[in-house]
Amino acid sequence: MILLTPGQLSIDESGLEELVDRVFFKGIDLLGGLRKLAEYRTLTWLPSLARAAFVIVLREEYLKSEEEIAQFIGLTRNTVRTILRADPELAMRKIENYEDLTPQERRHLKVHVAGGLAKMAYKLVKEGQEAQTLLEFCRAMGQEILSHVHCDAPWAYQVLKHTKGLRYPLLDGEVLAQRLAGLDIKGIDGAQVAKELEYPIVSPAKLLHAIKEYLQKRGVA
Repeated sequence: MILLTPGQLSIDESGLEELVDRVFFKGIDLLGGLRKLAEYRTLTWLPSLARAAFVIVLREEYLKSEEEIAQFIGLTRNTVRTILRADPELAMRKIENYEDLTPQERRHLKVHVAGGLAKMAYKLVKEGQEAQTLLEFCRAMGQEILSHVHCDAPWAYQVLKHTKGLRYPLLDGEVLAQRLAGLDIKGIDGAQVAKELEYPIVSPAKLLHAIKEYLQKRGVA
C-alpha cells in the first residue's frame, strides 16, 4: 500500500502525480508491458514500481530528503535509500536474465529492480520518450474526440488514423512519410509534410501541433 500524507511537503501534488504516472507507465514499458509481467508472473512488482516512481520523482524533481520521502510515501528510510541507490543498468540486466534467477533471487529483486526501472523511466520521460501504452491511449482518445465533434482540421483525424501504432519519439521523417504518403493535408501530400517537419517529435499531440505550424508557415492552415 502506498501511504501518501498530503500537506507535509511543499509541492504541487497534482503535478507530482501526473509525472509519477508517466514514469510508472514508462517503467511498465521497460519491463516489456503487462503481458510480459503476466508471463513472468511478476504483476506483484507493480506496487513496488509505483512506490519507486514516487521516490525518484520526489528526489529528482522536488529535491526532497530520504526522510521526507519516507514519511510521505509510508516507506522506511532504508527502502527509500535502496531505491535511490539502485543501478538502472544492473536492473535491466536482471530483468533480461530473469528466467535464469533462482526463486530466492527473484524474491529479493523487486525493490532494487523497481528503483532502477524508475530511475531509467524518469530519465527517458524527461527526454521526451513517453510510454508507448500511454501514447496509444492518448491517440485513441484524441481520435475518438475528433470523430464526435466538429473540427476545423479534418486532416488531424486522418493523421491520427494513419499513424496508429507508430512508436515515439520520431527521430526523422522516414517512417512518418511512409505512413502519410497519399494523404491530402490541405492540398499537400502527407509524405512531403512529414519530410519538412522538425524532429524529434515525442507524441501524437506534438505531431499534430508540428503539422499545424507547418501549414501556417505555408499559409494554408
